Amino acid sequence: MKPRKIKDNIYWMGSVDWDRRLFDALIPLPDGTSYNAYLIKGSEKTALLDSVDPPMAHELLSQLEGVSQLDYVISHHAEQDHSGTIPLVLEKFPDAKLVSSPKAKGMLMDLLQVPEESFKTVEDGETLSLGDKTLKFIYTPWVHWPETMVTYLEEDKILFSCDFFGSHIATTDLYVTDEGRVYEAAKRYFAEIMMPFRSVIQKDLEKLASYEIEMIAPSHGQIYPQASFIIDAYRDWVLGPLRNRVVLPYVSMHESTRQMVDRFVSALVEKGVGVEQFNLVDTDIGKLAMALIDAATIVIGTPTILAGPHPYAAYAAFLANALRPKVKFLSIIGSYGWGGKTVEVLAGMIPNLKVEIIDPVLCKGVPSEDDFKALDTLAAAIAEKHKEHNIT
Repeated sequence: MKPRKIKDNIYWMGSVDWDRRLFDALIPLPDGTSYNAYLIKGSEKTALLDSVDPPMAHELLSQLEGVSQLDYVISHHAEQDHSGTIPLVLEKFPDAKLVSSPKAKGMLMDLLQVPEESFKTVEDGETLSLGDKTLKFIYTPWVHWPETMVTYLEEDKILFSCDFFGSHIATTDLYVTDEGRVYEAAKRYFAEIMMPFRSVIQKDLEKLASYEIEMIAPSHGQIYPQASFIIDAYRDWVLGPLRNRVVLPYVSMHESTRQMVDRFVSALVEKGVGVEQFNLVDTDIGKLAMALIDAATIVIGTPTILAGPHPYAAYAAFLANALRPKVKFLSIIGSYGWGGKTVEVLAGMIPNLKVEIIDPVLCKGVPSEDDFKALDTLAAAIAEKHKEHNIT
């Protein structure tokens, strides 16, 4: 694809990856993704903001064929999907300086073996003049690595945000056109990548509030012509209230746990509590992560295997602990054959979650009527907890 004009002397470059379905060997990409780089031509200097994932290097290098001068390459983030082609760009433009934060400099030297003499480091709030265009660098650490920063183009009021505000979508649309589709993709992206750093992102949002931002150009997904669309969404995901909802990831080996899940979901619904249920055998972990953003309660359903939880259930607990959602309550339901330490093991896997654990319900073998009544009691307890904390 050829460079695409955003404004006078500002161009999208990069690659649309229609076929990629997994990121970091972990994150599902049902809609593919893009690797966005941006070229800014000032009256005196020219800068390229970020690069592309190495398998797509040929596309970016082809787009740069018509560029006679490149003075700066801005690296917002050292992860290879944005930085991986920088060595090839510097090879093509040997006089260009690689601009990064000091922390990113060390990481880029380690990851890409860029020589130290290629760098120009910038401090938080520092500006770089391209002549009639001014780049201002704003540190945004832990969005989502420690070295990350964004660039504000002062004259055009554009924020080049790299991973901040991104979404994984492959499309020929340069700008957001289908807000519903993009909202869901951006929420998935936030849940999978940004949610563990919620408290830091809150500070970054406050920091950016002092800037007049008309457009946001991320390094994944479409450009936001109305910056408030995605900024308001992030504020809600970071600071918004919890919902009267239970997230229920579960796995069942011989239907005992599945029977418990069915009864429990029915009991929750009767008490006015919404449920998002995930069979861990074939669930999309991105959907599970999205559900965790604002749910008040997590309940993990698992059989006992080798005296502990099923590995899929353990993975769900590990994932929730790593993502650090705002959740307030947690419980466990499931079955066992002769004994075990399912509750103790799962409880020990969630040190990052500041939750109140509501008494679990475990049954021996197939659930009895007493077990079903215990599930009704657990559902009532969760509904009452939500009411006590004004979670609606």
